[in-house]
Order: sequence, then C-alpha cells, then structure tokens
Amino acid sequence: MTAIMKQNLTLTVTSLLSILLFSFHLADDMVRGFETGKLENYPGVLILAVWLYGTLALAGRRSGYIIMLLGSLLGAGVPILHMRGAGVVGGRIANSSGMFFWVWTLLAIGATGLVSLILSARGLWRRSGAMPQDIARHCA
Repeated sequence: MTAIMKQNLTLTVTSLLSILLFSFHLADDMVRGFETGKLENYPGVLILAVWLYGTLALAGRRSGYIIMLLGSLLGAGVPILHMRGAGVVGGRIANSSGMFFWVWTLLAIGATGLVSLILSARGLWRRSGAMPQDIARHCA
C-alpha cells in the first residue's frame, strides 16, 4: 500500500471518527439542555451530512478534501467554543451527570479534528502540485 493511500485511509478514518464524536457531542448537548433540540439545530445535521458525503463519496477528490478540511476545522473549533467563558468544567456542566463523557468527546473531537485538518490540507496541497517534489517524496 502506498504512502498516499495510507494517508487517505487515515484521513477517512479520522474524519469519520470526528463526525461520530461531533454527533455524540451535539446529542449530549441537546440531552443536557445546552442546545434546544428544536428545528434551529437542523443545520448541525446538514453539516454532518455534507461532511459525511465529502468523506465517503468524494474521498481523494479536491472537493472531498475541501469538505473534510472545513468539517475538521469545525470539529477542531468545538473545544475552543466550550473552553471560553466558564471553561469546560465550569458553569452548567460542572454539576451535571455524565460530565466525563461530555468532556471526553470534546477533547477527542479536537484531537481528531486537528489530525483530519492536517491530513486534508496535505491532501489538497499534494493535489494542487504546490508541494515541491523533494518534499512530496518525503511526505509520501
């Protein structure tokens, strides 16, 4: 298996993990009442659907890399949004049950999102031909 195929497989796996974790986290936010669970949260479902389509149906294509890059950026940003203000363990979450799962998904989304962000950026860069040959061989 070539290095590029391994990177694409790794990107697909990390992107799928990010999607799964993002959906767990969104559902947990709704169960806890942080999100309303009403129709105004449907854009989250659309984001997940587009991200999933880009990961599975457009893998290896420029459009797939762009979708995964944007989705990964969103996933990597989730912990930042929650760490502002009272922080991850402050505010309403501090006294709720299941706090470990909520915080764990937050950290895991950030980690898988960042890895997917790097891999999708490398895939885009490699596809554009902007990467010098000696660097491309080293990265492959």
